[in-house]
Order: sequence, then structure tokens, then C-alpha cells
Amino acid sequence: QPHLVETGGGSVETGGSLKLSCAATAFITRRHPMGWFRKAPGKDYEGVAALDSTGNRAYADAVKGRFEISRDTDKNILYLQMTDLKPEDTATYYCAAYRADFNAADCLHLDHDYMDYWGNGAQVTISA
Repeated sequence: QPHLVETGGGSVETGGSLKLSCAATAFITRRHPMGWFRKAPGKDYEGVAALDSTGNRAYADAVKGRFEISRDTDKNILYLQMTDLKPEDTATYYCAAYRADFNAADCLHLDHDYMDYWGNGAQVTISA
């Protein structure tokens, strides 16, 4: 059983919106910082947004003001609301739970070695 499952991906036109959800199992607790990262063809993994255990949020410069990360701790679901989408946002989006109490800003730059779990990804495609 996967510990993180992303849903909500799809295809929209430039300027459109999508909301990704990431359902987490009970293995992932409130103490886990969580975040979203993405992988576009031919590019490296990129941290997009993160939310730490104190409620602080951090965003990559490329998505600031357009994306919002949130978490429903009762349902154990992580969200990524994406607005004003651009073709350069096209990527597979993954959610992750980090293995220590890192702050949100640090999470954006941490690779899989610092994650306890990550999902299988959700494809987001933005057409011009």
C-alpha cells in the first residue's frame, strides 16, 4: 500500500487552475513536514512548495503568488492549489513527507535522501 497517493492532475489551458490532492496513510503524522516537487522532461527535480510542522510555508520563486499549499490534518491530505498556470508548469507533480522536522524553506531543496515517503506522481499539462 502506497503511503502517499496524488490525485487531481490533468490538462488545462494557460491561465487555468488545478488542485492537486495527496492522501497520506497514518504512517505520516503531523510531525512530518510535507511538500510538493515536480519533474519536467529534460529537467531536474524541483521543489515547488512545502509546509512544515509549525505551519510555515515556502514556495519556489517560479510559483510564488500562483500556488498555495495547505494541509487538512484531520483527513491527512495535502493540497496544492495551482492558479494562473503556464506551459512551463507542465510536469509530473509528486508529494513528499520528509523524514525530520526540517523547516519549509529547507524542504524545497532536499532530495529523496531526506524523504520518508513520496508518491507516484500526478501529470499536469498546460497548453499554450
